[in-house]
Amino acid sequence: MSRAEQPSRRTVLTAAVAAAMTGAAGPAMAATRPDPTAGPGPDPALGTPSDAVTDPAATPARAPARPVDNRAWTTYTDWCGGTANGTRAVAGTRPGLEIAAPAGTTEYTDPHTGTTATWEYATWTSGVHRLNVPASEVIASWNARTPAGTWIQVELTGTYSDGTSAPWYVMGRWAAGDQDIRRTSVDDQTDGKSTVWTDTFAIDDPSTGLRLVSYRLRLTLYRRPGTKLTPTVWRLGAMGSDVPDRFTVPASVPGLARELTVPRYSQEIHAGQYPEYDNGGEAWCSPTSSQMIVEYWGGRLTSEDLAWVDPAYADPQVCHAARHTYDYQYAGCGNWPFNAAYAATFKGLQGVVTRLGSLTDLETLIAAGIPAITSQSFLKEELTGAGYGTSGHLMTVIGFTADGDVIANDPASPNDEAVRRVYGRREWENIWLRTKRYNASGKIVSGTGGVCYLYFPAHPTARQRGALAAVGVR
Repeated sequence: MSRAEQPSRRTVLTAAVAAAMTGAAGPAMAATRPDPTAGPGPDPALGTPSDAVTDPAATPARAPARPVDNRAWTTYTDWCGGTANGTRAVAGTRPGLEIAAPAGTTEYTDPHTGTTATWEYATWTSGVHRLNVPASEVIASWNARTPAGTWIQVELTGTYSDGTSAPWYVMGRWAAGDQDIRRTSVDDQTDGKSTVWTDTFAIDDPSTGLRLVSYRLRLTLYRRPGTKLTPTVWRLGAMGSDVPDRFTVPASVPGLARELTVPRYSQEIHAGQYPEYDNGGEAWCSPTSSQMIVEYWGGRLTSEDLAWVDPAYADPQVCHAARHTYDYQYAGCGNWPFNAAYAATFKGLQGVVTRLGSLTDLETLIAAGIPAITSQSFLKEELTGAGYGTSGHLMTVIGFTADGDVIANDPASPNDEAVRRVYGRREWENIWLRTKRYNASGKIVSGTGGVCYLYFPAHPTARQRGALAAVGVR
């Protein structure tokens, strides 16, 4: 999170989106990424934590339908489908996909270390998913275990509305640790119709009406040759969306007063710490928010996990989260799927990236004990009480006041005690859901259009399942 409006490192992207927005009939959302210059587990069933409010109030009324399509592969039947080349489905309480017999070996030169190594690999390719909402953007996310000596790659291809096909795009090369490869997005992927911007597939010019109408995902699992190691992937999916262009959104009606007890962590107390991870804590809004919700669900790091952190630093788990969400190509900790994947490395948790349609959706989740991480950008005067403006910032929504205002754990606070904030409902809803805004220079730039990280139990309660299904996540 940037404490002031600063130019994005993606100046080319910003210019392209501005051009596409001019007279656009459809959305132009490719620049919705937060600015990289900006700033033992619970019970396996992982029901609502004991410190959460559990008043069985009725679920708030549903918001209007969202232009969003979520699809995930999570079950044994899912993993038995698709096309396997060296992989196998594994059953159990958390079904997944593993290496059975490698399909071959390949060399990979890590662009961030220059190291070339040989890896055994196996692949799995999903069947075709036809989007219920022909999409101008698609964001993949995954949950996996990658022991030392293993890593995974996620790719996406699809069919456009004009009948042509997109190439296979790399959506991420990922490992939980950083001892084997540097987790990374891949720049400069385009076919002249679409482009991958860090973690987001985006149609280059949505005003033409071109959309992605279907897609397939491909997993490649890697391990060191001659070993029996394997990654295990429990969840793979993608969110396709076609959010209309808008500077403002309709106001929702308050429907819930509830607050969840979520740990409070400030990114600001880490300013200057470990600058190799996006200039230190000043830019750690995303991992700080992730760590709050991980710990809400009971996720804990051991002293061994944290042994690398300077013992003089408070809240070392935030430093750990920053290191383990850092995208070496993006040069920041704000890669959305990398944060969701980090959360899912904790026992009994899963994470997804999606878009929601209104604060009513967030009320539905809070009513079921599920906090959420939202992405927004705004001028200082657009969010009363924040005290800053930002070109991209993540906060944790933990509840709503009796007046319907948003209670958020805002990591852009001077200390942990100051993290809990109350923000006006109307201001909050608009800065989160809009897709266009004016920056400090008066230039039209993009907003995030309701982007949200959701972390929740691998085995949700019936009420949690209902709330997730109500906002389009299964």
